[in-house]
Amino acid sequence: MSEQTMVVRERRTTETTVRVALRFGGGSADVETTIPFLDHMMTVLARYAGLDLVLRAQGDLRHHLIEDVALTVGAAVAAALPATAARFGERTIPMDDALVQAALDAGGRPYYAGTLPSSLYQHWMRSFCDAAQVTLHLRVLRGTDRHHIIEAAFKAFGLALRQAAVDHGAVFSTKGAVVLTEGT
Repeated sequence: MSEQTMVVRERRTTETTVRVALRFGGGSADVETTIPFLDHMMTVLARYAGLDLVLRAQGDLRHHLIEDVALTVGAAVAAALPATAARFGERTIPMDDALVQAALDAGGRPYYAGTLPSSLYQHWMRSFCDAAQVTLHLRVLRGTDRHHIIEAAFKAFGLALRQAAVDHGAVFSTKGAVVLTEGT
């Protein structure tokens, strides 16, 4: 495991309770969300992104739980990314009939473009990008099986995130490091 400290984020609403602890490390996952496919996708993401992830979530509706997991994981990833990360990552993954490309910029600008064959996981990606402050373009190049397409998307996204998170010791921006502070 990495020597990096675990980043912990919690989100509590009247609808959901989500707790995430993660760090960029070896890709281990301990996930319990009450939604088996979401558990599977979070485990896939952790493995391919190289995240050591502990995730506990429960909620009233699938939509609320999936969205709040994305927001909480996104916030934790944003906090765990090194300031001198490589910033950019791109991967294309085949999975049986599916072929999905992910291109990512972890430079602090939230944006998502893509079309997944599930409104819930389409929303997961958008919510993650908003909370993590990353740009993600997903392209489904081929595929008919929804499970394969979504899983290939999480694998491609995870590998692109792993590539973008590598600490290169330099800020990859002509602006230098961007620092936001709260005004008084």
